[in-house]
Amino acid sequence: MSQTECQKMNDIDMYPDRIAELYKNKTIFITGGTGFMGKVLIEKLLRSCSGLKQILLLIRTKKDKKPEDRIKDIMNDPLFDLLKKCRGPDIIKKVVAIPGDVTLPELGISKEHRQLIANETDFIFHLAATIRFDEHLKKAVILNVRGTKFMLDLAKECKKLIIFSHLSTSYCHLHERVLKEKIYPPPADPYQVMKTVEWLSDDIIEDITPKILGDIPNTYAFTKALGESLVADQMDNLPAIILRPSIVIPVWKEPIPGWTDNINGPAGLLIGAGKGVIRTMYCNSDGYADFLPVDIGVNAIIASTYDYVTFGKRRIYNLTSSSEYKISWSEIIDIGREVIEKKMPLNNVAWYPGGSMKKSRLVHNICFYLFHILPAILVDALLILLGYKPVLMRVQKRISKGFEVFEYYANNQWDFDNEDSLKAREILNPKERQIYKLDGDGIDYVDYFTHCVHCTRLYILKETDDTIPAAKRHMRNMWYVDKICKVTFIVGMLYLLWTKIIVPTFSLFV
Repeated sequence: MSQTECQKMNDIDMYPDRIAELYKNKTIFITGGTGFMGKVLIEKLLRSCSGLKQILLLIRTKKDKKPEDRIKDIMNDPLFDLLKKCRGPDIIKKVVAIPGDVTLPELGISKEHRQLIANETDFIFHLAATIRFDEHLKKAVILNVRGTKFMLDLAKECKKLIIFSHLSTSYCHLHERVLKEKIYPPPADPYQVMKTVEWLSDDIIEDITPKILGDIPNTYAFTKALGESLVADQMDNLPAIILRPSIVIPVWKEPIPGWTDNINGPAGLLIGAGKGVIRTMYCNSDGYADFLPVDIGVNAIIASTYDYVTFGKRRIYNLTSSSEYKISWSEIIDIGREVIEKKMPLNNVAWYPGGSMKKSRLVHNICFYLFHILPAILVDALLILLGYKPVLMRVQKRISKGFEVFEYYANNQWDFDNEDSLKAREILNPKERQIYKLDGDGIDYVDYFTHCVHCTRLYILKETDDTIPAAKRHMRNMWYVDKICKVTFIVGMLYLLWTKIIVPTFSLFV
């Protein structure tokens, strides 16, 4: 390290970390801590605000696993390796399980635990929600709306509460092409919707869902808007803030570049295309979406509490990036192709990665049937003949369902005004800006997506690094297969054109 760099480090160390001080000896209650963003939030709080007293984590029994055992499983994830190395293995003992479930009355929390939360909690982070766009309305309302109401009821009981942070989404008011950092009216009365789903049968709710949603494309956006309105209604009674992250994507910088526990969003598109399964998409390739690396989002969640506690001016935070950084769908595909074809190929690809985005729905539909459905039918027929179960048509149905969601968001454009959130950065000193990085300065998209594919390969697909050389050889072989098939197809079509059309037509004039 140069003398100049050392001097910069010393200069930064001179500043205090006021955010860590805010959390010192404080108790934090978190819902949704087993989810993607929740895990990263817990890791960051323990690592950067290690002076906190404890994290009370609402967690339900799942598959006969007790909440305590589920926490142990979570802490064994590589995501927490850096934490245990920096703060020692005992740091995870600060995470205490609170058995419960946001779908249950009173959150399914015992009287003893409810009393503990009421007496001890200083901060609440309500992250629990279903993020499935095609979730049944009843389940989405129970989780995203009623669960939020139950959390607000609990917050009112907390004697020491400093702040209630509610995680919403920047895509919950889709009629607003420019989303500002302000409260918007809900698309329906949340209390009436809750009563409706509680009293009516599942079949009736399914039948009336389109009428309830109106012009809102999915239950996720609808219920998140309702949940947001419940929090807004209580802002005069509670120190509550609303956080609206955009499309949350894998870790950019820390603790593991590229880490994720799912293949949602653009990562899923890259993996599907990289496996040779996705060959066409109906999308305006020049358009862009708003992406937020999860570590930047988590830093913003933590820093926003300091901003509100210190100044108390801002109540709505748009955690978005497109006002500063834009990357188009075509750029994502081009980068992904470079990464998967040359740097980080996937194992056992079904076909050489290819295809493209189509601006014409007709062209997309033709390509979908030619390159998705037809090959799936042929392969499944072959599997049946060999005595195996057909699989590809089932996969293609899931892809088709995913396309329905993707196409709506990819072919519409929203922008986000996060002027107030940008101003909140200005109150941070150089040390805090380094620890809780809130901007995308210095991002290299090729490097970032390489890490994303690598982590997805390693942690989701369970494809270890020692298989990369074989994957490269297989990718090279599939390139030849792809070219041979294309040439064969073209030659066959020319042969048919010659024998069935040109020759017969020519013979008529001879």
